[in-house]
Amino acid sequence: MLTFTNRTALVTGAGRGIGRAIAETLARGGVEVICVSKSAESCGAAAAGIRDAGGRARSLAVDVADGEAITAAVAELQRDVPRIDILVNNAGITRDGLLFRMSETDWNDVLTTNLTSCFHWTKLLGRPMTRARWGRIVNITSVSGVMGNAGQANYAAAKAGMIGLTKSLAREFATRNVTVNAVAPGFIRTDMTQSYVNDPDATARVLEVIPLKRFGEVSEVATLTAYLCSEEAGYVTGHVFNIDGGMAM
Repeated sequence: MLTFTNRTALVTGAGRGIGRAIAETLARGGVEVICVSKSAESCGAAAAGIRDAGGRARSLAVDVADGEAITAAVAELQRDVPRIDILVNNAGITRDGLLFRMSETDWNDVLTTNLTSCFHWTKLLGRPMTRARWGRIVNITSVSGVMGNAGQANYAAAKAGMIGLTKSLAREFATRNVTVNAVAPGFIRTDMTQSYVNDPDATARVLEVIPLKRFGEVSEVATLTAYLCSEEAGYVTGHVFNIDGGMAM
């Protein structure tokens, strides 16, 4: 069993997929979870599901691509929540396309949502962690940020940027007992990979490059993330943990 001592976590992109699984896993460990997503309906449903299962959760609808909205949301939270001990930066979007066909809007939208949002959340929530001399920050990046992927220059660049941010902040925050790590999923069964799952030919092509020959499950990503958020992970910082079936070994 992992240990969480009166901890509160904020998880972005918690309305579905990996983010929701992370929020639910932390809640089962006794963590109070703030579920963040752009959609009030999706983060509300995630929080309600946790409460129905006996956990503690609240929802917060905020567009993570809007720095001012994040600032306002954190100010509101800090009036009601004594402290936030755990931050999981998971929110992300894709706007795939070959570079020569990629618009500047598609480039900027992905960088702002996937990477710049981490800057805002971490800057605002990381300072109280350093003052309290305890904190856990986990950035959900991607195997695309580790090894690149054709047709995903914007997504891979954003996810690679999250890795650089993780390693830099791990060094900045280490003396304050705040750990910063990254989790890099490969092909996980989510809405984002449903097109591959539904297409036998696409599935076969994907499985060719996965030594374990299967897609991962959101629960597997959530379990790894929960460990990095726990008391037991206090001596782990600055690392990127691939959870990709062996793709990027």
